[in-house]
Amino acid sequence: HTLSFVMFRSVVPRVAAFSQARAAANSRFASTLVFVDHNNGVMNPAVKNTVTAASKIGGDVTAFVVGDEAVAQQAASLQGVSKVLVAPGDFAGLLPESVAPAILKAQAAHSFTHILSPASAAGKNVLPRVAAKLDVAMVSEITAVEGEDTFERPIYAGNAIARVKSTDNVKVITVRGTSFDEAADGNSAPTESMEAAEAQTLSTFKGQELTKSDRPALSDASIVVSGGRALKSEENFELIYSLADAMGAGVGASRAAVDAGYVPNDMQVGQTGKIVAPDLYLAIGISGAIQHLAGMKDAKTIVCINKDPEAPIFQVSDYGLEADLFKAVPEMTEKLAK
Repeated sequence: HTLSFVMFRSVVPRVAAFSQARAAANSRFASTLVFVDHNNGVMNPAVKNTVTAASKIGGDVTAFVVGDEAVAQQAASLQGVSKVLVAPGDFAGLLPESVAPAILKAQAAHSFTHILSPASAAGKNVLPRVAAKLDVAMVSEITAVEGEDTFERPIYAGNAIARVKSTDNVKVITVRGTSFDEAADGNSAPTESMEAAEAQTLSTFKGQELTKSDRPALSDASIVVSGGRALKSEENFELIYSLADAMGAGVGASRAAVDAGYVPNDMQVGQTGKIVAPDLYLAIGISGAIQHLAGMKDAKTIVCINKDPEAPIFQVSDYGLEADLFKAVPEMTEKLAK
């Protein structure tokens, strides 16, 4: 018995040490390509969070920029980026028919083990096409990295977290930016140009209509004020705008408010809208449906105003005010304006 006990104590540390050494060796061979989403020469801030996720995987991180040298310099400044790869050409609108072949060309040349993108509109548009062309599974909107092949992602509108293990040689992944810290600036990674991919004729970018606003962008705002169906009309939604302006906040809305036509759908927060994680989230006249909570429950502080004490929003709020919004909101706006 004594002999077997000694052997057990001596073998376990060796097994553990071997596993750790193998994991470290594998991470040295890992290499990640991060697709840099951008618009009009400005890098999507979620790229910084995606670089952090890529760094957690281990190995070298290469930022991939299509068609914009100015964005390449922004990506090169991010801590954790080893190199920036630039694909020349016309990539207006970041059409997947144009961007996917460029990513595949980079993949053929460098054999990356992971291809990541922010879970932005462009990322969700491009990476599924890349995954299909590589004949691998798509891993969507990860919120944590447990290893090179194991990740966490929300399911059932965020009510459960799935641990996903990918056995594909190349992991194609979109990253939920609100779940990772931003990579710091201060780096000066080298930039390298690659040969242009063959031009495609499947689709053509004709133009885009952008909504201009002096308010912070909903996805980037540190304070978000959202209104729900209880506002009853588009005109009454001015209460939300006034309060948001007094606080320097971005403006969001529930799906019910969007479906009722109070606001455009690009203001929707929730499972089928934008995912936000501000420092402060004010939910005004919002009941707290599951699909809405999926889009804002990562906020650091949640405050709600609702006259129904049984509304589910109170269960997830740090602070709740049981009151008529038509009285409470003007009072708050008046006091903040002073």
